[in-house]
Amino acid sequence: MFQLFKKLLLVVLVITFTAGMAHADKVRVAFGAEPYPPFTVPDASGTWTGWEIEMIEAICTEAGLDYELAPTAWDGIIPALVSKKVDLIIGSMSITAERLKTIDFSDKYYNTPAYIVGQKNMKFGPTPADLKGKIVGVQTATTHAAYAAAHYKDSKIKQYQTQDEINQDLISGRIDATQADSLAMAEFLESKEGMSCCDLKGSAVDDPAILGKGVGVGMRKGNDALKAKINAAIKAIRANGKYQAITKKYFKVDVYGK
Repeated sequence: MFQLFKKLLLVVLVITFTAGMAHADKVRVAFGAEPYPPFTVPDASGTWTGWEIEMIEAICTEAGLDYELAPTAWDGIIPALVSKKVDLIIGSMSITAERLKTIDFSDKYYNTPAYIVGQKNMKFGPTPADLKGKIVGVQTATTHAAYAAAHYKDSKIKQYQTQDEINQDLISGRIDATQADSLAMAEFLESKEGMSCCDLKGSAVDDPAILGKGVGVGMRKGNDALKAKINAAIKAIRANGKYQAITKKYFKVDVYGK
């Protein structure tokens, strides 16, 4: 009887340990809770698709992490991470010195320039001097908002909760221009509405101190084991071709950058 009890106890301990490990590896992955095509796109039922959604699956699967999606308002996404409401941010968040004061980042998983897109019937370039007197829309709590505050001092800056709201104001002519990620704006310019109203004015003058040096996976400071898993996963999916296979479905150019 004692031997049977020991065997049963061992089974319970193994099950408990295994369940605990599975729970420990369960991560909540945050991204902006608004459409940001082609990165994150919700359908009518609330199901999310897009390049970044597929990248979340690829990275977490390679890292051996059980995950769940956690759409989060962009201006509250870092507080949600710090307060442990979510565990990772995989949502086109640039690695910047300012953000590194609060959270940690993985190695980059893509790096693309910032575009200036404006009204087609207005002729101007992408520099701060070109945008003097113009109404420029930017998404709040982004590197683009920080860049606009630093560089577009002679422009009227309007901040919005989502890039989609900015694009709608571009279409209606309520603003003159916007600064945003090149891939997201390329998608907009290929749409019927974007093509009719707007055109590309050029790339924003680079400022790595504000715009960062690529997009990484955000995580809480001190979680070195998780960081090592994520970095290894990013490296692996680039080596095994998974990264490239996903990217070719959405983009015609290399998005990883230099």
